[in-house]
Amino acid sequence: MVINPVAGTRSKQGLEEVVSRRLEEVGVSVKTVRTSGSGDAAEFAGSAASDGYEMVISAGGDGTVNEIAGALSHTDTALGILPLGSGNGLARSLGIPQDVVEALNIIAEGHSIRCDRGIVNSLPFYCTFGVGFDAAVSEKFASMKRRGRVTYVRSVFQEFLKYRSQPYALSIGGAVITEQAFLIAVCNASQYGNNAYIAPQAKLSDGLLDITVVHSGSPLSTMKVGVDLLTGYLDRNTSIDTFRVSAATITRLGCGPVHVDGDPLTLGRSLEITCDPAALTVYAPEKESEFKPIMSPLRAMLDDLRYDVLSKFR
Repeated sequence: MVINPVAGTRSKQGLEEVVSRRLEEVGVSVKTVRTSGSGDAAEFAGSAASDGYEMVISAGGDGTVNEIAGALSHTDTALGILPLGSGNGLARSLGIPQDVVEALNIIAEGHSIRCDRGIVNSLPFYCTFGVGFDAAVSEKFASMKRRGRVTYVRSVFQEFLKYRSQPYALSIGGAVITEQAFLIAVCNASQYGNNAYIAPQAKLSDGLLDITVVHSGSPLSTMKVGVDLLTGYLDRNTSIDTFRVSAATITRLGCGPVHVDGDPLTLGRSLEITCDPAALTVYAPEKESEFKPIMSPLRAMLDDLRYDVLSKFR
């Protein structure tokens, strides 16, 4: 198990004992390591895969998941996720509960799927890659000392007040679309995290990536996009276009950061994107829930509330 001590706001105290006790019940012994900086999780996971470990458990956020998944892709070692980050986009898209005990039970039950991943300029992403407003928010959030949902929401509002749309050229199958866009998100998973559904119909194992283009618009139309992001109706919003592709190229005609699974990065102007099908084995619930606008986000919100209440009494 790889623990990122600084991920999210949840306490990691006692986690090693809880995980070891539960997995010993199904005949799995656990070795635990802790990260101290960027790249540690990938190094630990790569060594585990080389040594023939059955699984590596990520106890952190989407950044930790990205590092570990990158090291485990196209190996026989599976990924288990304990969602302890601020957004937990991949865990939520897989249907993994935010409650650590319930998430641990999914790993213990042993059901897994083969998950796709996206590649942008040789960098893997398992949840989302983006340019524009979402990347600016990721950069702002990464610079803040406090973590968690409240800090993320604050970053969103601060960036919204000053952000200006950028020009892009999107090439798909030989056709080129030039667009002044608020953001372009390339999605393997259905959401960023925190139940914000940027590609409500995206599937993790369909061999394709979903591209969501949010057009430049008025503050009011952009706020409507924000509402639809949380209700699951974004794919019906007239301010966006969606594409389902195996490959695409985004050419940035302006400047600014990009993000890979929520981590801000600096990349060149030309962004080559491909889907790498069935790249990763990951533990997930045996039954996949059908996504329904309003109902699925509401159910997820109630589950989060239930976890927040239960965690106070544990």
